[in-house]
Amino acid sequence: MKEILIIEDDPEILKLLEIHLTDLSYRPVKALDGALGLKLALENDYDLILLDLTLPTLDGVEICKRLRSEKNTPVIMLTAKSEEIDRVLGLEIGADDYITKPFSIRELLARIKAVMRRTSSKTLEEKDSSAISAEGLQIDIDKRKVLLEDKKVELSPKEFELLVLMASNPGRNYTRTELLNMIWGYNFEGYEHTVNSHINRLRAKIESDMANPSYILTTWGVGYKFNEDKTR
Repeated sequence: MKEILIIEDDPEILKLLEIHLTDLSYRPVKALDGALGLKLALENDYDLILLDLTLPTLDGVEICKRLRSEKNTPVIMLTAKSEEIDRVLGLEIGADDYITKPFSIRELLARIKAVMRRTSSKTLEEKDSSAISAEGLQIDIDKRKVLLEDKKVELSPKEFELLVLMASNPGRNYTRTELLNMIWGYNFEGYEHTVNSHINRLRAKIESDMANPSYILTTWGVGYKFNEDKTR
């Protein structure tokens, strides 16, 4: 049974989510404050985390930042705010999706299923092979595992999907808009800077020199590509 951690301080929302997730054969685990939620998230492996943006003791932004530095669990942010900055912030710190309160349960459940599907299925345009090798870098697609010089690299779901997509097609240039549509699963037009943030975090984990990246290259005026020389 898939487990979903809900970090939410509103008891009524928690109860509603618990009922509907249980009906869909998920096992919900609840945390009413940020500190407890982070502790559970770091100490256990969940299939998905529903994370409220505004929480007592520790807010959702800090929790997501900590998670992304240590774990790759998919995260959907829940926020009562609808301002552009909150959506952008949620995506740029590594959330896989966000939904604004008040939300319909049907829409939230659809988002949950979509994120689960994307993180468990193969990325668009990847090779038939379940493994990709580049100079010093090994990517096991089926196990969602990345090794750099034989050392495991922890990537978030979006970082992993970006890496697989580009490494599967070395030398191909991707615009930021293409990457948004292909990796995020639906149109995030206007959120191109979200791609930049994820690329920067990915580079920080696999590049030895951020100023002169050797795997993920910037194509000026276009977007990004994976260095084809690394796969020869």
